[in-house]
Amino acid sequence: MKDREAIQLLEKSLKQIDVLKQSYNLSTEHTKWLSDTLYLVEEIFGKKSRIYINLALLTWQNRGRFRLTMHPEREMEIQNHQGYLNDLEIARGLIESGIDLIKRRGMDAVFEGKDTPKEASEILTIVSLIENKLRKLVRDKPTKEKEINDAIENLFIGAGLDGQFTREKEHIVYSSKTYIPDFVFKKIETIVEGKFCDTSVKEKEIISEINDDIVAYKTKYPNLIFVVYDVGTIRDVDDFRDAIEKQGSIIVKVIKH
Repeated sequence: MKDREAIQLLEKSLKQIDVLKQSYNLSTEHTKWLSDTLYLVEEIFGKKSRIYINLALLTWQNRGRFRLTMHPEREMEIQNHQGYLNDLEIARGLIESGIDLIKRRGMDAVFEGKDTPKEASEILTIVSLIENKLRKLVRDKPTKEKEINDAIENLFIGAGLDGQFTREKEHIVYSSKTYIPDFVFKKIETIVEGKFCDTSVKEKEIISEINDDIVAYKTKYPNLIFVVYDVGTIRDVDDFRDAIEKQGSIIVKVIKH
């Protein structure tokens, strides 16, 4: 990415902040903006940069003590919204700082943190295992997501990856919700998340779940792999996958039963 292109994309993100002030914490508009901005900042500055880390750590709600009033629920809503507005201004300052940094140093000098060739190779190994071996482990038609994650775990262990990952052990707190990734490979900073699709309704729910997971998981892990095991409801796999993968550093594998 050239300097001018990066600056234009960051300026576009900046312009949306004033519009977001008319919305609320984690609304559809805010979630999309936050997701897009995190990907953009990660791509430009890297996951280890101060700009990315500080942006990812914003909670978008009140971080102080709540005042006690006759209407505590309403007061909490008001103070959380003020926290959301405050964090929008913090985000504005971070993005403006990033633009100034590019102008001073140029794109080649602002990126911090990148997968080493060894880490990239290990990620590709995981993807290859899922793509080529997972279906063979699932002999009977599954009925629930746990069966898929059990098969993924058996796949990893069979490939000699035991000890390199944890299953459902890590808790990632984002806003007021706690997320528990299915598999975490800490050394290569990668999450593998299993999903099970058996109805058209579930297909839509999975898309929403993945987008929700991405925003939370990206605050700690740059590499995300989503495994969607489908029993015949996803008609256009490319359309399903591409809409998510275009966000960057995300891999979606749809495995057909």
